[in-house]
Amino acid sequence: MDRPEPKTEQEFERAFRRAGLPLLTENYSASEDIFNRAVPLLGLVLVLELLGPLNKNFSTLGNIAAVATALLLMLVALGVINRMRGREFFSLPRKVGRPELAAFVIIPALLPGIISDHWGIATLTALFNLALLFLILGVVGFGLISIVRWALARLLGELSRSLGLLVKAVPLLMIFSLILFLTPELWQVFSQLPDESLLLLVGLFVLLGSAFLIARVPHEVEDLEREAGAGGPPLRKGQRINVGLVLFVSQSLQVLLVALAVAVFFVIFGLLTIGADTVASWTTHPADVLFEFDLAGREAAMTRELLRVATAIASFTGLYFAISMLTDDLYRKEFLSRITDEMKQTFVRRAEYLKLLGKGESPGA
Repeated sequence: MDRPEPKTEQEFERAFRRAGLPLLTENYSASEDIFNRAVPLLGLVLVLELLGPLNKNFSTLGNIAAVATALLLMLVALGVINRMRGREFFSLPRKVGRPELAAFVIIPALLPGIISDHWGIATLTALFNLALLFLILGVVGFGLISIVRWALARLLGELSRSLGLLVKAVPLLMIFSLILFLTPELWQVFSQLPDESLLLLVGLFVLLGSAFLIARVPHEVEDLEREAGAGGPPLRKGQRINVGLVLFVSQSLQVLLVALAVAVFFVIFGLLTIGADTVASWTTHPADVLFEFDLAGREAAMTRELLRVATAIASFTGLYFAISMLTDDLYRKEFLSRITDEMKQTFVRRAEYLKLLGKGESPGA
């Protein structure tokens, strides 16, 4: 059932958030719209990090004193920031800005080092807090959860379309992959490859595929804005990043879906055609059988080697699929048509939203 078209400012802004584009709202502030909403989480983390100065070499009384000292130092630091911001010394901040965020990263990290001389824990604390802020920025600020939910809602419906496009785009690759799958050398390489090396190889394919997708995103955002701007002002930098993130996540999930489908295909194909004895003869060592079962009148064996080979071929196929999305304009337009059509509707809503706010004719920068 389709949602009714938004009519009020709040309805438009909720529609933007559902589409993973919260930055299309006007007067969007990182302090007020992102980190202010995360204050309960940030406060809980600060309370837990008061335990950072605990030291097994201290007595019970010494550890209590360490935690009390940490609490005192943190309260003093926050009080100083309050005074710098023109607030009462012991007041709760109404706005989480750069000074508060810097304090969140630095102050809890200094406590274990200053009190207990645990500078390793101090470094880890600073890195964790910094990573948490970036995670909050992505999840809340750029609506990452909404983006993933928006893309996943369309993902299963696009499965047959994606696989059909894969067959059109990379038929020679699939034939080559089938032939490669049946070569003993491939099984020998991946059966002897350490787990860490296999993960690094898959990670390399993921990074390369992501780089190819990211390389095209700015052009897609420009084309989308030009075709669907609906007379509204140009997007600001943060809004372009938000739109680009929606495109990137949507395409990445499509590539992931195709790679998983290819992996499942080769696992099933291997179960039907390659038994444990064949694996042993190809790899020159007994197959690492996870489990066996009867399949179509024969004993099928799920082996660790089969999973490794299927993973390697699937990750390479995903990389090739991402490259095809970058280099083949006709294929790319067909693949992205549904995503861009829905995003064009959001751009039309943005024009209506800005008109409602009296900013439809603004040059906006």
